[in-house]
Amino acid sequence: MGDKKLLFSNRDLVNLIIPLIVEQLLAMLVGLADSIMIANVGESAVSGVSLVDGCMMLLINAFTALATGGAVVAGQWLGSEDREQATESAQQLIWFITILSVIVMALVYFYSNALLYNVFGKITDEVRGYARIYLLIVAASIPFIALYNGGSAVFRAMGDSKTPMSISIKMNIINVVGNAILIYGFHFGAEGVAIPTLVSRLYAAFAVIILLLNDKLTLHIKRTLKYRPNFNIIKKILYIGVPYGMENSMFQLGKILVLSLVSNFGTYAIAANAVCNVLAGFQILPGMASGLAVTTVISRCIGANDYDQARYYTKKLHIFAWAGLVLSVLAIWLIMPFILKIYNLSPEATDAARKIMYLHGGCALAVWPLSFTLPSVFRAAGDIKFAMVVAIVSMWICRVVMSYVLGKYLLLGVFGVWVAMIMDWCARSVCFVVRYKSGKWKGKAVV
Repeated sequence: MGDKKLLFSNRDLVNLIIPLIVEQLLAMLVGLADSIMIANVGESAVSGVSLVDGCMMLLINAFTALATGGAVVAGQWLGSEDREQATESAQQLIWFITILSVIVMALVYFYSNALLYNVFGKITDEVRGYARIYLLIVAASIPFIALYNGGSAVFRAMGDSKTPMSISIKMNIINVVGNAILIYGFHFGAEGVAIPTLVSRLYAAFAVIILLLNDKLTLHIKRTLKYRPNFNIIKKILYIGVPYGMENSMFQLGKILVLSLVSNFGTYAIAANAVCNVLAGFQILPGMASGLAVTTVISRCIGANDYDQARYYTKKLHIFAWAGLVLSVLAIWLIMPFILKIYNLSPEATDAARKIMYLHGGCALAVWPLSFTLPSVFRAAGDIKFAMVVAIVSMWICRVVMSYVLGKYLLLGVFGVWVAMIMDWCARSVCFVVRYKSGKWKGKAVV
């Protein structure tokens, strides 16, 4: 970069990325602990909880997308050195995401039977019973996890990822300890996982909001219950958040449809798929952290109208993502026999999970950053629609259609579903690399 003053030093990047990795790791560890603890109740409980978690991720990712929209807008304002507009963006984000999440929670309760009987496919009454208990408790946490995600995005827009990490540590301790007490101590079933999830998210929401009330922060929210919508800023947030939300929602909807297919392969397939989803998350963890860092770094570069630095940091963060993936994939492969033994799955489920994780890890090393970290650059730059269209089309054609072709009609079962997912990654990678090299993502800033 020559003599140009960099917006982020190497120390700044390390201070941003390391807490993100820790936060993502904690989330994954809690997911792993949850699934291991609920496994003691039985495969039906594992299956019921995993099915509901798939639906919950649909909603959580939608709110994460809105939070990303707010972070991009605030970050671009900070890059252009307009602190007042950046702070107003944070205020609007928190209020809007709160109101919307309460409405969504009410809709989930209203349509709970439709989810249990129409969406999840052919499942046993026992699996449905566990799913019902888990859904009715966890649905109450929707506004709290939405608020936490929104508040965390505001802190990351300031370049502060340590504060969300600190809250996440405490949230996850509450969750894990609660799970252990209720499942092992009181011998609860699905509710033993659900209740601590609700309590921990309640804590996280209040903690992040209380901290954001500090008006000494670069970005903060006002100490008032009076809310006056700023439709100009909301429009900018939605410009980023809605397409990204549609992308995430379609992605999760596709996963739910695929879960419905997997459920037809038997309880062993549902259990193997659930376990692999947890382990796969560990394998791609550095890539996810890099994607979050991209939003903060690139949005600031775009706000400053410095595309040379945007390219510089894009390359740097992708190198980090790949280096991290090498470590995480190899680590999971090494400890996989031990982890699968802890889950106490049937021999059929264990064999399926082992094959899937070797496939997933190898392919993640090849193309994952280009599939998921690179489009974060486009979103931070305001080039949101292209990433959305590519992701949705690729997901439906490759992940959904090919899951049925490979899994059902070519008799590959649950393994075929994961092969279809890799095909989705490859299609995305090609499109995103072509877009990046063309430079058409430039000049689309929202501020």
